[in-house]
Amino acid sequence: MRASSRSDALDVAVVALSARALARSARRAGLRALAVDLFADADTCEHAALAVRSPAGRRGVRFTRAGLLATLKAHAPEGLPVVFGAGLEHAPSLMAEIGRRHPIRGASPDTVARLKDPESFARLLSDLDVAHPRIRTGGGAPRGHEWLSKRAGASGGGHIRSGVGHGRPTAAGRYLQERVPGRSISALFLADGRASRIVGFSEQWPDPTPRSPFRYGGAVGPVALPGPLVAEVARTLDGLVAATGLVGLASADLIVPDGAPGAAFWVLEINPRPGATLDVFDQGAMPSLLGLHLDACSGRLPHALPEPACAYAAAVVYAERPVSTASLPRPVWTADWPSCDETVPAGAPVCTIAAAGASPQAARALVSERRAALLTSIRAAQPAPTNLMVSA
Repeated sequence: MRASSRSDALDVAVVALSARALARSARRAGLRALAVDLFADADTCEHAALAVRSPAGRRGVRFTRAGLLATLKAHAPEGLPVVFGAGLEHAPSLMAEIGRRHPIRGASPDTVARLKDPESFARLLSDLDVAHPRIRTGGGAPRGHEWLSKRAGASGGGHIRSGVGHGRPTAAGRYLQERVPGRSISALFLADGRASRIVGFSEQWPDPTPRSPFRYGGAVGPVALPGPLVAEVARTLDGLVAATGLVGLASADLIVPDGAPGAAFWVLEINPRPGATLDVFDQGAMPSLLGLHLDACSGRLPHALPEPACAYAAAVVYAERPVSTASLPRPVWTADWPSCDETVPAGAPVCTIAAAGASPQAARALVSERRAALLTSIRAAQPAPTNLMVSA
């Protein structure tokens, strides 16, 4: 466990696998945040009043229940409001236990459980007459369709498997979702328990590996969509919010079919918390999205949001082999670097890259160029000794 400094004057705790974007947004809102995540990266320590590292669980990509509870007890005064980012959707009971000591500012554990349970969510979409891919739990994949295997409550895309064997039983904790073709679009929105307000749309892309073909690569936004499609997404989100009581900042993962009518889309899932597109939308003239999240949790949605002056893209760079961060340059357009020299294991995130452009295409082209340059530096760096590996 590692801390940047100590202070009793805290306004909010932000808890996520990586809390840097939330800590930055809190700072933009003038709030003193306690950031709890798996890394306590250098810029998380810079943005937060206090940044602490909670013990990692299996393969370094999950919180441990006991470790997170102990970390909050040690550093968060009782009654300090808490905002959850990615990393708790699979554990609403842990959220509820934290909520007994800290007011939750965001989706309730019951709402998270309903939205992240595949069968419950599919029933909700059917009841609301919202188009969504078919799912299967327990049984194997039927022939004649392409199915994806997903882990319930997971995030980041690294858990998604393709080429599922027909008739093979689904592993515990996983479910099958029929694959539908089209553009991968995410709608970032605010909810007050009754209605929604769309912040913007982004387009996402994967950074595939043979085992994880849908591993999250990056996102760019805002992207323009046809007016009828935007209106139908807004209507759908209003219905979902009213049916679930969802509050705060959230996102909807959508597939927009190629060549389909202007208002056609599929809903894949709802992420009932702030996520990766904070790096895309929490920029420029946009008010702090954490501030807007807290307002929405109190029942206040913005009447209007400023139009962005440009597009933003953000991408994750993963280590292709173990690499020591001491040997790498740290350009100003990167974030999420370890606060001390560490060795990043193969397949783990090294850092995040950001870029701005006059259009989404320009921003994505620049972030791709920067990613290629950084990967060249990483490949040229001295390989790290494998017996010294720790999670970055």
